[in-house]
Amino acid sequence: MTMRFKELDWQQTPIGELSLRVRRDPTLDRDVHEIKLDDEFLMSSLFTVSETELGSRAVSKLDGTDLDVAVGGLGLGCTAQAVLADERVRSLIVVDALAPVIDWHERGLLPAGPQLTADPRCRFVHGDFFAMVASGQGLDPEEPGRRFDAVVVDIDHSPRHVLDPSHAGFYLPDGLAALRARLCPDGVFALWSNDPPDDEFTATLAGQFTDVTAEVVTFDNPLQRREATSTVYLARAPR
Repeated sequence: MTMRFKELDWQQTPIGELSLRVRRDPTLDRDVHEIKLDDEFLMSSLFTVSETELGSRAVSKLDGTDLDVAVGGLGLGCTAQAVLADERVRSLIVVDALAPVIDWHERGLLPAGPQLTADPRCRFVHGDFFAMVASGQGLDPEEPGRRFDAVVVDIDHSPRHVLDPSHAGFYLPDGLAALRARLCPDGVFALWSNDPPDDEFTATLAGQFTDVTAEVVTFDNPLQRREATSTVYLARAPR
């Protein structure tokens, strides 16, 4: 009898009980990795299209070479993989507040881990992305005040549905202005959301950035046998 479910790790974190598990989906005949926070599913390897699109669309908006990118939220690593797939990327910093998630990648418990840890362009940083954006130090502890060609964020469910109340201010004008200061002139800010396009948030973005768009990403949901959607917000820092 083949094992259908296995918990790979469980750890207590400041925001709840975090667990990593793998199960065999008999319908799809594949292993599915899932990350849960308490009783809520945060991530599943069944649904990675929009996370991949987030990274690839952000970098595709950039001109030139020797690109420096920061990603807020490591998760299953799909966004980071999409960024590194562009050979113009010189460096990638991935910031995550959950030390276990970084550990899972470094230990090879997640499929993307070996690739990300082996790529010399990629570096993991354990820290609170939102607090780092707001601080004077910025996103790179080794280079305070550093600016990036793109900052890509996939942490909360959406600007209205955050994992922790402390994140809410990031999606307001002052928070977005602090993020803009972490970008090079003409740099790109990209944000994932599980909700449909939010006109109010898009207008807030437009108050701090140019070329603001909310792009709907459609993907297959094999569990419900229907199409599902997420939103990718893209915006550009003024020159």
